[in-house]
Amino acid sequence: MLATYRRILARPGTALFSATGLVARLPIAMVGLGIVLLVEDQSGSYGLAGAVSGVSLLSTAGFAIIQARWIDRLGQSRVLPVAITVWGLALAALMWSVESDWPLAATYVLAAVTGAALPSVGSCVRSRWAHVLDSDSERQTAFALEAVADETVYIAGPILVTMLATAVHPVAGLTAALVSGVTGTLAFSAQRATEPPPQPPLADKRDRARMPWATVVPLSVCSLALGTLFGAAEVTTVAFTEERDAKALAGVLLAFWAAGSLIAGFLTGAVTWRRPVLFRLRVGAAGMAVAMVPLFLIDQVWLMGLVLFVAGFAIAPTLIATMSLAEQTVPPSRRTEGMAFIQTGIVAGVAPGAALAGIVIDASGASPAYLVSVGGGVLALAAALLVRVRQPVREATSLSHA
Repeated sequence: MLATYRRILARPGTALFSATGLVARLPIAMVGLGIVLLVEDQSGSYGLAGAVSGVSLLSTAGFAIIQARWIDRLGQSRVLPVAITVWGLALAALMWSVESDWPLAATYVLAAVTGAALPSVGSCVRSRWAHVLDSDSERQTAFALEAVADETVYIAGPILVTMLATAVHPVAGLTAALVSGVTGTLAFSAQRATEPPPQPPLADKRDRARMPWATVVPLSVCSLALGTLFGAAEVTTVAFTEERDAKALAGVLLAFWAAGSLIAGFLTGAVTWRRPVLFRLRVGAAGMAVAMVPLFLIDQVWLMGLVLFVAGFAIAPTLIATMSLAEQTVPPSRRTEGMAFIQTGIVAGVAPGAALAGIVIDASGASPAYLVSVGGGVLALAAALLVRVRQPVREATSLSHA
C-alpha cells in the first residue's frame, strides 16, 4: 500500500516541496479559529468574532483567483514571497488592533488585507505535482497525499491555536500561524527546480485555452457549500465545548474530525477505484450531509468526538474527487487558476457558515447551529449532481482495486 506513495516521493524535490507546503498551509487551519478566539475574548460575542473572521475569509476568496492568475503568468517564486510578506504584516497589525481596542472599522480593514494576501499554497503544491508527474494514477496518489497533508494541518492547527490562545495568550495562536506561514511559504517558493513554468499572456486572447466551466462552476459551488459546512461546524464546536466548560477541548474535537478524514484520504490514495471520479464526488457529498445530521442531538463531549471522527471519513475522498476532476479537465496553462476556483469555493463558504452559525449560537445555543452544517452538506450534494464533464475524464489505474 505504501509503495504508491514511495514512488511519487522518490522524484527529485517532491518530498521537500510537499513538506514545506504543509508548513506553509498551517495558517489555513489556525487563522480563522484564532481570530474567533481573540475577538470573542475581547468582545464576548461569537457573532462579532465570526464576522471579523468572515471578512478575512471572504477577502481570501475574492482575491484567490486573481492571485492564481498572477502565479500562472509570473511564476510561484515571484508572487508568493510578496504575498506572504504583506499577509504577515497585515496579520500582525490585526492582532494589535484587537488588543489595543482600535476602531472596529480598522480591524475589519486589516482582516480584509490579511485575507486578500494569504497565498493559496495548496493550489501551488498541487500544480507542482501535476507538473512533475506523468500519469493520472500518480497524480491521484499525489492529490491524496496532499489531502492527508491538509488533514494533518487541520489536526495540528486547531489544537495548536486553541492551546496557545487559551493557555498562553489570545494572540499566541495567531503569532504561531504567522511564523509558520511566512517561513513555510518562503521555503516553498525558493524551490525553483520543481516550479511549473510561467505562462505569459498571449498576444491574442482568443488563443487562450478555454476553462471547462460546466465542470468548474458546479465544483466551485460544491466546494463553497462544503466550506459553509466546515465553517459552521468549527465555530459551533467551539461554542459547544464552552457551554460545557470544556473550551480547551474544542481543538481536540476538531482534530478528531480531521483524523477521520486523514485516514480516509490515505486509503483513497493507496488504491484505485472502479467507480468514476464524478460518482465518488456525489457519494462523498451525500456522506457529508448525512454525517452532520446527528450532531445537533449530541450533548456529551466524548460522544461528539466519536461522531465527528466517523463523520470525517467523508471529507478527504470528496475533496480528492473535486481536485481530480479539476486537474483532469482544466488546461495545464490555467491549472493553478482552475484549482484555485475549487479551493476558493471552500474558503468563501467558511465565512458565511461561521457567521450564520454564530448568529444561531447567540440566539439559541450551540447544538441548533450544527443544522447549518447539515444545510451545507445538502447544498454540496445538489451541486455535485449538476457537475457535467464535457470531455472524457482520464481515470487512474493501479494494481489494487476498490
